[in-house]
Amino acid sequence: MQENQTDDASKFGRWMLWAVWLLIFGLLIYFFSGFIERKYNPNQSPSSSTSGGVTEVILKQNNMGHYVTNGFINGEPVTFLLDTGATSVTVGAHLGKKLGLSAGQRFNAQTANGIVTVASTTINELRIGDIRLLDVEANLNPGMKQNEILLGMSALKRLELVQRGDTLMIRSY
Repeated sequence: MQENQTDDASKFGRWMLWAVWLLIFGLLIYFFSGFIERKYNPNQSPSSSTSGGVTEVILKQNNMGHYVTNGFINGEPVTFLLDTGATSVTVGAHLGKKLGLSAGQRFNAQTANGIVTVASTTINELRIGDIRLLDVEANLNPGMKQNEILLGMSALKRLELVQRGDTLMIRSY
């Protein structure tokens, strides 16, 4: 009888050890996934300041030298990758419905991946921090499978950009 109790206690101890290791492993995954996300997008909650009618947002460069920030399109949260080489804001076509964007006229566009047929659309409201842009020209690109939005010149030309070191100041005017 005592051997049976010892075996049961031993089995229970092994299960508890496995449970502890699984918990530690889960916590490590949780911690490092957040850590990696913060390294890629250090501007998850961009702060804003307003003075004299000018709104300013300061962004930090990520570890690859890009400016990535969270924002909103038509009230829906998105992640923007600032791209001064993109003529317009470019949204993956798979996100169009979720963001309230309807496909308009189709045309060919030259992209980093070659020529692709995109659809024109208009973003009613685009926000980064307290900077708010209305009626922004954009494209729906069926070739873009990622969830990031390329924040191109159709939006950026309406802002003042000042880069110093690893910081980018964006001002609305």
